[in-house]
Amino acid sequence: MDLAGKRIGVLTSGGDCAGLNAVVRAVVHRAVQGYGMKVVGIEQGTAGLLARPVMVRELEPSLFTGDILRRGGTILGTTNKGNPFSYEMPDGQVLDRSEEIIEAYRELGLHALIGIGGDGSMAILRQLAEQGGLNFIGVPKTIDNDLGHTEVSVGYATAVDIATQALDQLQPTAASHSRVMVLEVMGRDAGHIALNAGVAGGADIILIPEVKYSLASIKRKIERIYAEGRNFSLVIVAEAVRDEEGRKVTETQASGAVTYGGIGEYISHRIAEETGAETRVTVLGHLQRGGVPSARDRIMGSTFGVHAVDLVAAGKFDRLVAWSGRHCFDVPLQEAIAGYRAVQPDSSVMLTARGLGICFGDD
Repeated sequence: MDLAGKRIGVLTSGGDCAGLNAVVRAVVHRAVQGYGMKVVGIEQGTAGLLARPVMVRELEPSLFTGDILRRGGTILGTTNKGNPFSYEMPDGQVLDRSEEIIEAYRELGLHALIGIGGDGSMAILRQLAEQGGLNFIGVPKTIDNDLGHTEVSVGYATAVDIATQALDQLQPTAASHSRVMVLEVMGRDAGHIALNAGVAGGADIILIPEVKYSLASIKRKIERIYAEGRNFSLVIVAEAVRDEEGRKVTETQASGAVTYGGIGEYISHRIAEETGAETRVTVLGHLQRGGVPSARDRIMGSTFGVHAVDLVAAGKFDRLVAWSGRHCFDVPLQEAIAGYRAVQPDSSVMLTARGLGICFGDD
C-alpha cells in the first residue's frame, strides 16, 4: 500500500511523564521520512478531539530540535479527565460524546491514530476505535509500569531515578540528625517504583501495596539497625499502601476528586510512636512525573514510536507496542489492558531485596 500523503494522528493521554516527547518525535521522523506520511499532533488528548474546531497542529521533523527530546511532559498537552462515554457537562448533565471524537477522526482524514497512555486511556481509546472502526495503535505510558505484557512503559525509568535520587539526598541528613526518613512515592496500585528505588537507594524498609505489613515488624527492623550501631534508617512507601486496618489513605482535592496521599505521614507518625525515633516524611508527588527524561526513557520512547509507525505501515491495528527480553514487539491491545502487572513475590528484584535484608513489614 502506498502510504505517501496519508495522515496519521498522535496524542498523549492520561497523566504526563518523562519520555512522551521522545515518542512523538520518533513517530514524526519515522512517518514522514520513512513512509512519506503526514502527522498531526492532537492537543490535550481526547479533549482536543472534542473541541470544535479540533485542536491539532501539523508536525514536521524540522520542529523537533534537540531540546524537545530532553524536555519533560508533553508538547501536545494531555488530560486525565472527561471520559467521552460519560462526559460531565458544565450544567451537571452526563453525556455520551464518543461519536464526536469519531467524527473528529474522520474530519481530519486520518488513516490511523497512535495513542500514548496507560491502561485507563487505552481502554477508552480502544473502545472508541471499535465503535468507530478506527485504526488505532497504543504506546504504553505509565510511571507505575503496571501495564500487562510489556516489561517497560514510558516514564517509569525516570520516576525510579528521581525516587532513588531522593533517597540519596535524604540519607546524609538522616545520618546527621539520627532520624528515620520516610519517603512517599507514587504507585497507584503497584509498588514497582518503591521496590526498585528502594533497592537502588539503599532503603532499609520498603512498603508496597502487594505486601501486607505490620508496625511490629517495622519496629523490629529499626531496633535491629540501632543495635548494630547505625543511627538512622530509610523507609520508602508507595502511595497506595493502606493503614494497618486495611483502609485507603486518601485526600480530597478542591475539585472533589479523591486521590491517594498521606500514607507517608501515617507511617512516619506510627514509627515515632512505636520506636521513639525522630522521624521526618518527604512526599515526592509529581516530581516523579517531571524533569529531564532519563536515557532509558528516551530510548524506549524512540523505539516505541518507530515501531508504532511500522505497525501502521503494515496495517496491523488494535495492537500495543511492548518490550521484553531486549526486543520491541507488539501484542493485542485487549490482552495488554486486561493483563495488569503487580509486583510478583518471586520476582528477581523482590528476591534481591529480601536477600539484602530489606524489610517489607511481613516478617
